[in-house]
Amino acid sequence: MSKISIRKLAASDWDAIRHIYLDGIATGQATFETAAPSWQRWDESHLKFARLGATIDENPKVVGWAALSPISRRAVYSGVAEVSVYVAADERGHGVGRALLAQLITESERNGMWSLRASIFPENMASIDLHKGAGFCVVGRYQRIGKLLGVWRDTVLLERRSNTVGID
Repeated sequence: MSKISIRKLAASDWDAIRHIYLDGIATGQATFETAAPSWQRWDESHLKFARLGATIDENPKVVGWAALSPISRRAVYSGVAEVSVYVAADERGHGVGRALLAQLITESERNGMWSLRASIFPENMASIDLHKGAGFCVVGRYQRIGKLLGVWRDTVLLERRSNTVGID
């Protein structure tokens, strides 16, 4: 059985991160984006403490990544972030996403985050199930929230409220 390890991502991992992101884009079920951003744009849009990469066995190649993005610059939302989890096409279904999301939750709470959110296409049941398995619950649905390649798409909104942070 393969051993999944989770580590902090570095700028040197950008090629792997970008490739995995492009895998997700190619499915048409992972994001509204149609192209990967530049390293600078990706770097600026994700919280520094919550950038994780998964590797298999002793191979240092990143096969999945997870990161958090702030949902607002307003102080009242400082403990709320949006979750991104992406796994390379040939590693999906092997527990990589589950390991990444579990560690991302741990890192988020260690850094004072009380609420994690995800917005997922309803057709992406694997991702919805992954998040539900990690304690997220469905809180709503945006209908026709945006167009992807000219087609209106809905997203399912999921949230995970920390049991240890922000409970006072």
